Amino acid sequence: MARLEYRLLDEARGFPVLYYYDMIDKDEISLRFACDYFVKDKIVFEKASCAIELPNYVIYVRPDEDEQVVDPGVLSAPRWGGIRMEVREFREGTSFYPVIHTYEFRDDDDALLHLQSDFLYLYGKEWLKTSTEVDEDRKVYVIYAKPTA
Repeated sequence: MARLEYRLLDEARGFPVLYYYDMIDKDEISLRFACDYFVKDKIVFEKASCAIELPNYVIYVRPDEDEQVVDPGVLSAPRWGGIRMEVREFREGTSFYPVIHTYEFRDDDDALLHLQSDFLYLYGKEWLKTSTEVDEDRKVYVIYAKPTA
């Protein structure tokens, strides 16, 4: 087990630790390293970089004022023991991103491969990934995608 830290990308303030997770599985760290955004306490953070600073794994973030929380509802606990992932349609110039599909993975590797994939095929359409996030408030990973031409 390892330690994961989310640090604010602010050199003047010494890169303060915003959140940390002790005894976290490296598979979950890999999932989080694959995400472009991190949502926690109704704040959207953009990932700036990831680092291995043994014994810590670090994700440097900055608040993204241009982004809003998709669904402010907080899920107190998932209904099952796997990894929940939504695919949402990215629409330019709006904050409404409808859910296209929801996955429930029991295997970290399958979830990680979906986060790292550039294209998904759902319901007879090809979807291009635009970004990914881990939404801790709702306990879900999210892939934002748009249909290809």
